[in-house]
Amino acid sequence: MAKKNYDELAEQIIAFVGGVENITDLTHCVTRLRFKLKDNSAADQKALKALDGVLSVVIGNGQFQVVVGNAVEDIFNTILKLYPIKTEKGNGEPEEKSGNFITRALNTMAVIVNPVVIALAGAGMIKALLVILTTTLGVLDNTGSTYMILSAAGNSVFYFLPLFLAFSSAKAFNCNPYISLAIVGALLEPNFTGLMQNAGDVTSFMGIPVVLMKYSGTLVPAIIAVLVYSKLEKLLKKFIPKSIELFALSFAALIIMVPLCVIVIGPVGVYLANGIGDFVNFMSAQNGLLTGLIIGGGWTLLVMIGIHWGVAPIMINNISTYGYDFIRPMVAAATFGSAGAAFGVFLKAKKKETKAFALSAVVPALLGGVTEPIVYGISIKYKKPFIAQIIGGAIAGAFMGAMHTKAFVYVFPALTTLPAFFGDTFVYYVIGISLAFIITAVLTWILGIDESTDGEKEKRAAAVHKPNAIQNKEIVLSAFAEGKVAGLEDVQDEVFASKAMGNGVAIVPDKGILFAPADGEIAAVFKTGHAVGMTADNGTELLLHIGINTVEMNGKGFKTCVEAGQQVKRGHVLVEFDMEEIKRAGYDTTALLFITNTDEHENIEITSAGHVTQKDNLITARRI
Repeated sequence: MAKKNYDELAEQIIAFVGGVENITDLTHCVTRLRFKLKDNSAADQKALKALDGVLSVVIGNGQFQVVVGNAVEDIFNTILKLYPIKTEKGNGEPEEKSGNFITRALNTMAVIVNPVVIALAGAGMIKALLVILTTTLGVLDNTGSTYMILSAAGNSVFYFLPLFLAFSSAKAFNCNPYISLAIVGALLEPNFTGLMQNAGDVTSFMGIPVVLMKYSGTLVPAIIAVLVYSKLEKLLKKFIPKSIELFALSFAALIIMVPLCVIVIGPVGVYLANGIGDFVNFMSAQNGLLTGLIIGGGWTLLVMIGIHWGVAPIMINNISTYGYDFIRPMVAAATFGSAGAAFGVFLKAKKKETKAFALSAVVPALLGGVTEPIVYGISIKYKKPFIAQIIGGAIAGAFMGAMHTKAFVYVFPALTTLPAFFGDTFVYYVIGISLAFIITAVLTWILGIDESTDGEKEKRAAAVHKPNAIQNKEIVLSAFAEGKVAGLEDVQDEVFASKAMGNGVAIVPDKGILFAPADGEIAAVFKTGHAVGMTADNGTELLLHIGINTVEMNGKGFKTCVEAGQQVKRGHVLVEFDMEEIKRAGYDTTALLFITNTDEHENIEITSAGHVTQKDNLITARRI
């Protein structure tokens, strides 16, 4: 999709998830927009799925997920450009809890790990490249300065992983990220690490035994430490006066949390992480075939419901702790199975459009490990390829599990990341991903596809109700206040009366309430409360103004009931204002409405006179 179309797609997505006012949070991963909505039922899933550019909609993991494929970052940035939507935690607001404990835990882990994955993947590729240059090709000396500098680039993320996780954990747990960094950073500080000769050595803090651990490359201690600190921070803020919080908060946090981390949290976190890793390794060693079959065949299902990122910390921890991981090769079976499904559809399809889409989906899967366009655009659509890729992934995963195939660097499984699997089991990895691709492609070809469903999305899209901004040119504006209608030429202000602000109408109000005259979006709310800008769903731009020169009251007597970016319906209360206070201050209380893009309208007609209530229609306007 060309970038010029992202604005329209972004507007449609926001409209169909229930508008800005229904969104509490928005993030994204590699292929999907992850909304947290106040009310999932307010979203129109059918309309979203029908949009050109949307692959699917998934509700799971406490999120409303709109799958858009590789263009996700561009669409995400376009949405942020158009709408004032919160994009990350950390603003001190309590997080809305949804789902059971496991769902919330996986969602939290995904929020923490997702931002770090991109750095891990890049650093992992450098480590893999060094393996090729030193071991395979022998063109680089592993004792030379060039190697050491590149090695530093590859190792930095892994060595300082606790710091990366401290920052993202602080965002997830709504606490100060820089104090969190300072707390976790103490675990990597040379004076502290210098106390340890061997892991498990014991020192003391004020007579309390301290078991020394290596914390570089660990995940769990940093996450638990910041979780505990987030609770402590709320408690400290209740007792520390604002006047000294600048230094007292960090002082108290560090002097409490650092000893607590080295005495309790750090060792417990390491033992917990090692326990999880030992369990995974035990399962793989005892019955790698069964483990591989389950992961290879079931991983796509985790991707579909969006909780696969919650498993990533286990793989990262295994590589950091043991230097290898058994799960990643099994995941690769699912990835190459998806690519095989797309290739099978390419071979079997008769329509040129289907062949073109299938082939275009194979490339990002093989080269970048991105499979969601295949899952939603091919496998689920045609159903039989989905069955084929589960079978192919399960067989290949079982093979690699039985052979105890290892990944030595955390990367997305793809042809470009083969060096990450270099080692004594590399040949099994190559055989495994080949099996996944070939078996799935052959099964897809044998099972076939039903192309008669092609074009249904386009038909649904044509039938779906699009946002009014795209459809309707004419609009009827209701009365924006209750009172007596007056022409702008009667207003005691030269600028307003001359219609320099645009065509419109005035009302001498009976009550101090300003209403939305149409469905639309609040474009601006003046901090003084005396004026509100909004854009109606058909694109008509409105300025609603209370009184003459009331800006000089600096907000006194005005209470705004909306905020910029909010979607409103006709009759929604925008501002409440104290008419008596305005009059006592010596100002006119006349309420005014201006169509500020008057030049884009071919007809603006005042349809009511005399006294009006909010339910009365007042203006009919038609855009050119």
